Amino acid sequence: MTATPRDWASAVSPPSRRSLTGLVVLVLVVGGAAEWWREHQAQRLGRELGRELAQLARPGDIAMVSSTSCVFCTRANQFMTLQQVPFTECFIETDPACAQRYQALGASGTPTLLVRGQVQLGFSPAFVRDVLRAQPSRPGA
Repeated sequence: MTATPRDWASAVSPPSRRSLTGLVVLVLVVGGAAEWWREHQAQRLGRELGRELAQLARPGDIAMVSSTSCVFCTRANQFMTLQQVPFTECFIETDPACAQRYQALGASGTPTLLVRGQVQLGFSPAFVRDVLRAQPSRPGA
């Protein structure tokens, strides 16, 4: 006698609620652990990059044009301050010279960084590092 699809379907029982719950818990634990590991690695790399920036940067090398309401400006400021990277910062809403500089750069957002003369829209520690490595430090700066 040959088995029909109907016979196979009746021979296979659906997974129990308990096994499905266990599978969901396992997926959540693995997903949470993976996210924790990614965050841990990003923080470690950020600290390493921050230490390198602090070693490469000299006063006057990095100027940041910011906005008082810009969360990305705040994060960039916090990163560089925490890593002890020397930089200057001005705010386009409260400093007319800063607003004029912002317009002269043709910047389209904040933060706008000037790293040894190179303009960067947004904050990328890797870009800052690369410019500091490639461009010689200005005399007297």
